[in-house]
Amino acid sequence: METGTFAARHIGPRQRDLETMLGVVGVPTLEALVDATVPAAIRQRERMKLGAPMTEGEFLAHMRELAAKNVVFQNYIGMGYHPTEVPSVILRNVLENPGWYTAYTPYQAEIAQGRLEALLNFQTVVLDLTGMEVANASLLDESTAAAEAMAMLFASRSREQVKRESAVFLVDAKVLPQTWSVLKTRAKYLGITLEQAERGAMAFGEEVFGVLLQYPDRDGVVEDLAPRIAEAKSAGVQVVVAADLMACAVLKSPGAMGADVAVGSSQRFGVPMGYGGPHAAFFAAREEYKRNCPGRIIGVSKDRLGSAALRMALQTREQHIRRDKATSNICTAQSLLAVMASMYAVYHGPDGVRAIAERIHLRARSLDVALQGSTDFRQLNGTYFDTLKVHVSGGEDGMQALRARAEAMRINLAYHPDGMHVGVTMHECVTDADFTDLCTLFGVTPVQGVRWEPVFFGTLAREVDYLQHPVFNTYRSETEMMRYIKHLENKDLSLAHAMIPLGSCTMKLNAATELIPVTWPEFANLHPFCPADQAAGTRELLARLESDLAEVTGFAGVSLQPNSGAQGEYAGLMVIRAYHDARGDHHRDVCLIPSSAHGTNPASAVMAGMQVVVVACDAAGNVDIEDLRIKAQAHSDRLGALMVTYPSTHGVFEEGILEITRIVHAHGGQVYMDGANMNAQVGLTSPGLIGADVCHLNLHKTFAIPHGGGGPGVGPIGVAAHLVPFLPSHPVEAVGGAQAIEAVSGAPFGSALICIIPYAYIQMLGEAGLTDATRWAILSANYLRARLEGAYDILYRGGSGTVAHEMILDCQKFKATAGIEVMDIAKRLIDYGFHAPTVSWPVPGTLMVEPTESESLEELDRFAEAMLAIRAEIRAIEEGRADAEDNVLKMAPHTAHEAIASHWEHPYTREAACYPVPGLRLRKFWTSVARVDNAYGDRNLVCSCPPISDFAEMAH
Repeated sequence: METGTFAARHIGPRQRDLETMLGVVGVPTLEALVDATVPAAIRQRERMKLGAPMTEGEFLAHMRELAAKNVVFQNYIGMGYHPTEVPSVILRNVLENPGWYTAYTPYQAEIAQGRLEALLNFQTVVLDLTGMEVANASLLDESTAAAEAMAMLFASRSREQVKRESAVFLVDAKVLPQTWSVLKTRAKYLGITLEQAERGAMAFGEEVFGVLLQYPDRDGVVEDLAPRIAEAKSAGVQVVVAADLMACAVLKSPGAMGADVAVGSSQRFGVPMGYGGPHAAFFAAREEYKRNCPGRIIGVSKDRLGSAALRMALQTREQHIRRDKATSNICTAQSLLAVMASMYAVYHGPDGVRAIAERIHLRARSLDVALQGSTDFRQLNGTYFDTLKVHVSGGEDGMQALRARAEAMRINLAYHPDGMHVGVTMHECVTDADFTDLCTLFGVTPVQGVRWEPVFFGTLAREVDYLQHPVFNTYRSETEMMRYIKHLENKDLSLAHAMIPLGSCTMKLNAATELIPVTWPEFANLHPFCPADQAAGTRELLARLESDLAEVTGFAGVSLQPNSGAQGEYAGLMVIRAYHDARGDHHRDVCLIPSSAHGTNPASAVMAGMQVVVVACDAAGNVDIEDLRIKAQAHSDRLGALMVTYPSTHGVFEEGILEITRIVHAHGGQVYMDGANMNAQVGLTSPGLIGADVCHLNLHKTFAIPHGGGGPGVGPIGVAAHLVPFLPSHPVEAVGGAQAIEAVSGAPFGSALICIIPYAYIQMLGEAGLTDATRWAILSANYLRARLEGAYDILYRGGSGTVAHEMILDCQKFKATAGIEVMDIAKRLIDYGFHAPTVSWPVPGTLMVEPTESESLEELDRFAEAMLAIRAEIRAIEEGRADAEDNVLKMAPHTAHEAIASHWEHPYTREAACYPVPGLRLRKFWTSVARVDNAYGDRNLVCSCPPISDFAEMAH
């Protein structure tokens, strides 16, 4: 690694450490280690055709050139995406802050209390504004949230509906077009029949189990849905309302109208449009659905000391628990964006949010009044919140003239497909000058003095009956807001504190230079449905990223649309199914999945309408090739796909992978490769070389998009040439192949804004840097293996005794020898200042460790020393030198409050509890709560901000 290059900054160990690490591993060279680890038959012989690596300065200059090719018009397009003001205190202290964006999903609640509180705030905002009783901590976007609601209601049908096979889901004719497309994708293989109808013409017959209503609708019309909902409910039909969260600040809530579920996007609560994402969708429902809601629910519980503590509650990982019985494959949320939206509500409070909503509405009212004097333009909507539907006179000539003026004035409107109407959607960023320009565009005089009149909404008018909790009524000055954000940040462990050695999740460096352009307005303020020439720079970046990812994977084409890894799995399987259908092989619906697979794999297969057949693993943790051969033969006529992770979920490059792909292809199936472990492949081998037909890539793993406390993630798919025609389309923007499946997410390019980050990663590392990153990831994993073996059993290894980029430590025996569970080790690691590795997955009672290439030798040693010290603590219990029940592991983690208390009841010392190794005296992370009581939280679910008095009572 050349000194001063980005590769030298990204890769943690120094060149001088190489000899030390190789000596511990017991190999002469790094290349010798790679040769021993990666099977020769699949080694990549030709170098990837990528550009020369850029320096960080060169990359930022390059991004300035791309940004200059974008043109940000004044956007009145609406359609689910709106310009918004991101408060600077949130932009700087959350979005641009590694303490927030490098944290992991809060599975270890004790070191995630800050983001858990922020997400609880998000749930409270959603519940207050939608009038519902239970909410989750975000989904991917509004369209996929609507699809999740449809699937949940289908699974929740009454016995009578199931018996009579009620399978029709009615959809509002004025639903957003992207939502309609995603619904069609999701319904295709679930046995659901979609029917679209005008609200007034809907008939709720026995065949109907659910209905989706848009509020306000696509054209901007607002009407009281209560009568229609009551009619549906009286017929036993469940109701989803896709609502605008900002509109709910002035309009009657979906809950007040009787809806069962409310979905939508929180994007206009201070999250940039970003050419489509990422944005946190919301999902809220009646209490009766709490155990069926997809995604993560944040709940209030208590810790070992009786203090209030937060955690993820109920079915937070349904896909791993239920696998092929799961109704959802959700793994990634949009946590970072949900935090931003919640902070927007905290900062503005109920009166501030209400004032913004009123201002948006009054801009629409003012334009409506101004247009009343026009003979060329006629506003058609009677009751509306922010959107006007305007008829343009003069036919095609009139529309062309309006469009030409709008382009000259740098204004984007929503042009209806009928060629006779335009939509104008107001937003919080419209200034007086912007409004004057808009009136000039329509040739009318701006009006003044239009006042807020609740009577305009009739029975839909709403009082400020939301956001009454103190958290939304305290932090009005920037000083106090900054301190509140920092207070929460300080409760969380992130990469800013220590390595996060999570197997399969690849918590590597998220370099500052990669993230800097994300907040530039030229990228952040683009509407996803603006004309393509206005986004020329972004489109060029996305095209180059697709090309580079195709080169890295050895595939012919890439779609960036899936906006999570699990959604990439689903999209890949849907492409495979479309390929089989196009060949007349509609019956190919069997999916072979190894028993070691990610839980999202079988869940995704079920969502794609496939029958899961599990393939066994052998004693070494590899796919049992003989069992695969038998099952492929048994299902040969129906074999659709094999889902396989490579290197395996057990952290091994399986020698038989070429035989595995050959067997599947010989029986007419396609090979889907889970890209979770691409960090061990890049530059050394590739899915295409191995024989895969499709692979999703977790850009938030291998390609350095921050995990953001549980999201955003991006999961694009790469496909072989024969599958390119089936890549996903979009109803608004022309993307995808000639025989494309319907959309899988709301925006044409998914979470386009953060695609800047993997683009930067590839451009600054280049071919050599990417390959070096893979080599050093393998070296770091094997260095830890060598340091820990003997103290811990390494569960699986390759034929040469090495592991890939991760390993599994078997901790099962400690339960018998010392009464210590693997979770006790995970919690004890918090006392040492570390996030635990992946716990009890893919094998119960184990820790799955992945150090990544970004951690220094010093940090690797610090982790190894912590693990060895914990083994010594277990040995003390085994030998009777420590109490079997009251010991440093069972009681972990220890809080500062407990350590400084005058009374200390434990048989071990405070020093042993809190400073087990000397280095902790220099850098100690204190958790804010002791071990959280999960069972109590599930028995007493609270998923919104409880009264402060509840916390006081719990503490006593």
